[in-house]
Amino acid sequence: MAQLTTLARPYAKAAFSTAESAGQLGAWSKSLDLLGTLVRDKKVSGFLSTPSRSTGEQAQTLIDLCGTELDAPAQNFVRVLAANKRLDLLPEIVQLFEQLKAEREKSVDVSVVSAFSMDQTATDQLAAVLKQRLQREVKLTTSVDSSLIGGVVVRAGDLVIDSSVRGRLKKLAESMSV
Repeated sequence: MAQLTTLARPYAKAAFSTAESAGQLGAWSKSLDLLGTLVRDKKVSGFLSTPSRSTGEQAQTLIDLCGTELDAPAQNFVRVLAANKRLDLLPEIVQLFEQLKAEREKSVDVSVVSAFSMDQTATDQLAAVLKQRLQREVKLTTSVDSSLIGGVVVRAGDLVIDSSVRGRLKKLAESMSV
């Protein structure tokens, strides 16, 4: 995984730089997401991994599958990836691009898992607290996991705040077994 990230990082930075200078971060985000989704498809990845296909054929096939969704710079990006035999890195490139985009926009995707469904007031209050603590715009998604017993688990990037009853019981059990 670390090796894929290392290989994908220069391509993600190049795509981000191109998108930012053109003022098209949103459009590039959509294009890259589409490309990443296509590359993850079993039929498409099978076609792309066929040794008899030239890199030009691979690139053109991806471009054709996207239809009018890719502008000329994005099409050139696909051709560069194909020429360097890096089309398989597209899912990782998408992830890195989105991280760069979120950093630039001072936003963060936050996942909140709670034992019970949260009403809109609680969700808004939590978003406000997280916005203040993280000093970024917060895009909050919530889900329910009844195995938590009570409380919430908040994930924002690599920050995890586990204030669930299950998490507290686990910590208690670990401290007692030492």
